Amino acid sequence: MKGDYQDLVDEISALLGAPATLENRDFRLIAFGAHDSDDDLAMDPVRTRSILTRQSTAAVRAWFEAFGIARATGPVRIPAAPDAGVFRGRICLPVRHRGIVQGYVWLLDAEPSGPGGAPGAGPGPAALEAAMEVAQRIGVLLAEEARAGADLSREFRAVLTAGRGWQRDMAVAALRAALGPGADGSHAAVCVAPWAGEAPASVPGAAAVCVAPKPGGGSGAGGEGPGGDAPAEQALAVLVRLRSADALAPALTAVSRLLPRTAGGGAGVSDPVRSLAELPAAWQQAVAAARAGAAQPRFGPVAQWSAIGPYRMLAAVAAGPLDDPATRALLGPGNRELARTAEVFLDCAGQAGRAAAALGIHRQTLYYRLSRVEQLTGLDLAEGEDRLLLHMSLKASRLT
Repeated sequence: MKGDYQDLVDEISALLGAPATLENRDFRLIAFGAHDSDDDLAMDPVRTRSILTRQSTAAVRAWFEAFGIARATGPVRIPAAPDAGVFRGRICLPVRHRGIVQGYVWLLDAEPSGPGGAPGAGPGPAALEAAMEVAQRIGVLLAEEARAGADLSREFRAVLTAGRGWQRDMAVAALRAALGPGADGSHAAVCVAPWAGEAPASVPGAAAVCVAPKPGGGSGAGGEGPGGDAPAEQALAVLVRLRSADALAPALTAVSRLLPRTAGGGAGVSDPVRSLAELPAAWQQAVAAARAGAAQPRFGPVAQWSAIGPYRMLAAVAAGPLDDPATRALLGPGNRELARTAEVFLDCAGQAGRAAAALGIHRQTLYYRLSRVEQLTGLDLAEGEDRLLLHMSLKASRLT
């Protein structure tokens, strides 16, 4: 498919005598023509960034959309704006199919000429009309690809949300059919949570993408919690096909491009799986890793299931908030300092000297605070099982 786009973009470049670029309606680069001009203005900052990063910023998108390109049915001329990084004017060819915009073809307008800097003649009406016919062919391809992506999104979501047994088996079979040859080999699941709104039209490197209820955030039916009165938190699920079973790089690259879209949350990547039937388990891993990443910045912006240590077990045990009567008072908003003291003490394996140094307090102050913890919780910090309960409660309280 990519080769088809490139051929059509090259055809437009030849018709209009200028290098063209093709972006989808989300302003993600799909294909671009060769640049052989010595003119520095031919590669202004906006065009350079689009080609190098394969996407435009939200500010650039808003600026171009202000010229009505999303509603236009014919070529739109956009003047230069050096303050916005657009050193040369643009010609935008809207790419539409059945009245719906699918993307845009961009060309540099003719260079200014004459002492007053008046615009050059540029391509004539006949050439632009021929280029628009090619743009319509591009629109058909983009629409077909969007429909295929919607089918994949639906089938992928069904696999993640189906119950056990025949329902899940049918969902996996449907996803395998939709993926075609791409169903074979190793895959990883990616979770970005929380996620507001719809799934992006495309994620570079992703085999499928959808928005799904985050496990543990509700019952899933109708997007409501167990009581039927609270919407489940939504997460973005991404399926990434791996080049090899021990190389998660494609999944990490895909998720890094999504991080700016979420705030106050986390992103997680599962271990590789060799069968689509293992995707529900991989999705649980990715969700757990995302929760751990949000709880512990040391796991990095993208947490891997294999690297989150005890949070693998805690995420499984604490699908929702833990409410143990022994630790309830300690975890209240009025005892944060005591809770932190207890957590650091237990992280230091009960070594008072290390804990006091880590907290920056005198050892006697540490002992006083720990005695207050014991009074609040009724736990005996000299007992291993009491320490385990307290440590698990403190760590689980971090999970979102």
